[in-house]
Amino acid sequence: MKLKHTLVALAAPFLMNAQQVMTPETLWALNKLGVTAVSPDQSALIYSIGKTDLKTEKNNKSSYFFNIQSAESTGIDLGKKSLIQWDKNGIYAQEGDRIYLSRDAGKTWAEFYTIGEADNIVISPDGKKVAFSRQVLVEKLLGKDKYADVPNTTAHIYTDLNHRHWDYFNEGKYNHVFVVNISDNIEKAKDLLEGKAWDSPQRPFGGAEDFIWSPDSSQLLYVTKPFSGAEYAQSTNTDIFAYDLNSGTTRNITQSNKGYDVSPKFSPDGKTLSWQSMERDGYEADKNDVKIMDWKSGQITNLTKGWDESVAGDVFWAQDSKTVYFTTPFRGTKQLFSLNPKNSQIRQITKGDFDVNEIVAQDKNSLLVTRTDMNHNADLFSVEVKKGSMKQVTDINRENYAKITPSRTELKMVKTTDGKEMGVWFVYPPDFDPSKKYPTLLYCQGGPQSALTQFFSTRWNLALIAANGYIVVAPNRRGMPGWGTAWNEEISKDWGGQPMRDYLSATDFAKTLPFVDADRMGAVGASYGGYSVFMLAGIHNNRFKTFISHDGLFDMKSWYGTTEELWFANWDLGKPTDRPLPKAYTDFNPSNFVDKWNTPIMIIQGGIDFRVSYEQGQEAFQAARLHGLKSKFLYFPNENHWVLKPHNALVWQREFFGWLKETL
Repeated sequence: MKLKHTLVALAAPFLMNAQQVMTPETLWALNKLGVTAVSPDQSALIYSIGKTDLKTEKNNKSSYFFNIQSAESTGIDLGKKSLIQWDKNGIYAQEGDRIYLSRDAGKTWAEFYTIGEADNIVISPDGKKVAFSRQVLVEKLLGKDKYADVPNTTAHIYTDLNHRHWDYFNEGKYNHVFVVNISDNIEKAKDLLEGKAWDSPQRPFGGAEDFIWSPDSSQLLYVTKPFSGAEYAQSTNTDIFAYDLNSGTTRNITQSNKGYDVSPKFSPDGKTLSWQSMERDGYEADKNDVKIMDWKSGQITNLTKGWDESVAGDVFWAQDSKTVYFTTPFRGTKQLFSLNPKNSQIRQITKGDFDVNEIVAQDKNSLLVTRTDMNHNADLFSVEVKKGSMKQVTDINRENYAKITPSRTELKMVKTTDGKEMGVWFVYPPDFDPSKKYPTLLYCQGGPQSALTQFFSTRWNLALIAANGYIVVAPNRRGMPGWGTAWNEEISKDWGGQPMRDYLSATDFAKTLPFVDADRMGAVGASYGGYSVFMLAGIHNNRFKTFISHDGLFDMKSWYGTTEELWFANWDLGKPTDRPLPKAYTDFNPSNFVDKWNTPIMIIQGGIDFRVSYEQGQEAFQAARLHGLKSKFLYFPNENHWVLKPHNALVWQREFFGWLKETL
């Protein structure tokens, strides 16, 4: 079956005939695109379209072979195979404990290697070696591992920190990278981190991108943080190591830098290594730069050192190795840029109210990218590099979008209390009528140094909120990237200061607009956004009629004592043992202002959220009820800092809108 993907603009004319607005159910029914492999000559790729079955909560996927030049897709059946990579030797895929190789674009498969239990498989360029990761027991932290005669014990025994992270307790197993020749049995695979309580890929989100082969297949580069215990919990010093297969030696190629060093990539000609780098240890939202190393001489150059922005997106080498492309937040959106490695010249390629996310492939004078906006999930677009013009290549939700009236978004510039200009997204309900007045929500972004752009989400979906009849006001307050490095950094150790005044500036500006019902305003947010809601509840001076806080930080001292990535707390807040006591624990501590709470509040909390532990939501709910406020506590025992399970997400959205209907 061949499917011709029509080249259309994102705001397609058929949307004008839509008959309904977005609901939680229609949101979850949307197809989701993922690129799984790209041919070495960039002429073709394989992508998947996934759809969630709301009855079973399973994600069902179909795969397609896509000819980039003709824009034609052909459905392919991979069976139970999971694609690994596509290189000059063919397409590699995993099924069970075996790796298979196809030299005819997935039509036929031959067994390549029996790998056993393995994750994140990467085949060497010469096709003779395999790198992979698996969990290795390094420490006996479980009682049943330490004492063989008590197999039913549930005891965990810890003598150091990093005993829990994100949503799991450390059970003594760590992600380790292995290498093996395909001529050898898998038992001969070498553990490059043998005996180390280190993780590569990094936890909790690292994958196959954390280790790569050198172009000549003689070295394997891998990313890890070479610390454990309390040292790990307080440092961001992640490094790139290179293991030489011939000599058996390992060197730290980024040892001189004390912050993050991640995402290594070789240029197509194999002469240059690039990676993303932050300078300061402990500062997880530091300016992110693109560095390169001449692989022969070892000379390192910071290509973006003089640029007053941070590279917080995908980095991609042009096929001629003369240009680096990257995406990053910029002025409330996420745009595509080019970077000249010879002179560090940076040029913005795209402009518009959308996000350019992943850079997939290069086709002559254009790049293939994924793009979203607040109304649309990811699709493939072709970008003409010189002009920046874009053409839509796939349209995987055409029929779904035809039934949905989109919301309109507008970026307004608002004056802050210190005389600066702040970009604020306004998201309007479908069929917005400026002669009417609408209930309005202040959306408080998390992070706190996460960009607020034209993102598309299955939970905090601003178009979905607007579709339920609300105007959404989403400020790019202090601490957000894309508005200069100074703006991004001004939130650290000032959580409850200028950022709160920025929120109130946006709120007060919105109240002056004729279509905003000033008597029906609420504030909502998660993580730092949840903290913001708790903080605003004590200082809003009757601006808001309702609040919703998800995984918010309520009492900063108890939060410090229960969170796990202490480098973040140390940098952004300071320690509760510091003297004088940092403002985070006095002036900027929401729990100190509960006596001023006078507004209904809904509190949402995940049970396995170790970034913001359950106790924060429990304390806030208890404080609100004991203070006599109308309150609701929505608790998900099996969710972490996010809500990932479809049924939980639907309940989240139904309770969210139910609370707003009831209180606003």
